[in-house]
Amino acid sequence: MSEPQRPAPRREISASYQQQLDQGYSLGSVLTFGQRPLITDAAQLDEWQPDVAVIGAPFDLGTTNRPGARFGPRAIRTNAYQSGTYHLGLGLEMFDWVEVVDYGDAFCPNGRTDESLANIRQRVHEVASRHIVPFVIGGDHTITWPSATAVADVYGHGNVGMIHFDAHADTADTIDGNLASHGTPMRRLIDSGAIPGKNFVQVGLRSYWPGQDVWDWMAQQGMRWHLMDEIWDRGFNAVLADAVAEALDGAEYLYISIDIDSLDPAHAPGTGTPEPGGIVALDLLHAVRELAYRHHVVAMDVVEVSPAYDHADCTVNVAHRLFTECLAGMAAKKRDAAGATPGRPAR
Repeated sequence: MSEPQRPAPRREISASYQQQLDQGYSLGSVLTFGQRPLITDAAQLDEWQPDVAVIGAPFDLGTTNRPGARFGPRAIRTNAYQSGTYHLGLGLEMFDWVEVVDYGDAFCPNGRTDESLANIRQRVHEVASRHIVPFVIGGDHTITWPSATAVADVYGHGNVGMIHFDAHADTADTIDGNLASHGTPMRRLIDSGAIPGKNFVQVGLRSYWPGQDVWDWMAQQGMRWHLMDEIWDRGFNAVLADAVAEALDGAEYLYISIDIDSLDPAHAPGTGTPEPGGIVALDLLHAVRELAYRHHVVAMDVVEVSPAYDHADCTVNVAHRLFTECLAGMAAKKRDAAGATPGRPAR
């Protein structure tokens, strides 16, 4: 799908605004994702024309164990250690190649599930419909239902594959009678046709849920999954290669959804449903970078970061770096397509 022709972007901020952004790395008054400019309405998106827009989805009414993921967007923006923007492994200044803005949060009023999910869908659609890549910070995993639906509405139902990193399948029909829950979003997406079952691939599953009836339903939809047992036997890279081929079997675009509990709790303790025996942070960080570099990633979310259960901001930092590594892969892809010479240290 070709991008529409647009006028030259307008990316102007005042010197005083830039000064506040620069101070934000340590103690400034303006705290955005990566200290990128905050823009707040769709008209500004049209003017700025970024490659990526970060959206917060502070919703956790779908949790079934420990709540608190509604505070994930704020913590990932403000508590992550910001060391710089030059990627050592790729030898590039990331923001020389990708333009990123913070598009604020979707409005998620307390206790109003339907309104919150509708607002998330609308805000993601505002970004995706302009062929800007939404980076969505959850919130619990319920938010992937409206977010991925908005992306599929733009790129075509059946034309977006999903790689879903998680300890849990999240494919129950209902949880405690609720269709909207962090245990049900993937079934909602498949039932609606937004993401076909055959292009829905799950990596890192373990634990003791769901039961056999749900696995039977998943198989009937043509879903593919890769348990941690398989990763242990075959290695992460081999499993990831299969997952990509499955997700893009007949689909052109890729949505990455990461439940932070896909990582072992040693790497990400700050989550509502910690499950021992998960993916190590290094593997997942490299995977996200490679996916962005080699494939057409049109959206990404990271969910279930609950700062109240974190230790030394370990979970916040790895969640922040997952988005950063996706940016790095996109930047390297643009640099290499332009034939630019990598800096040093080189890849």
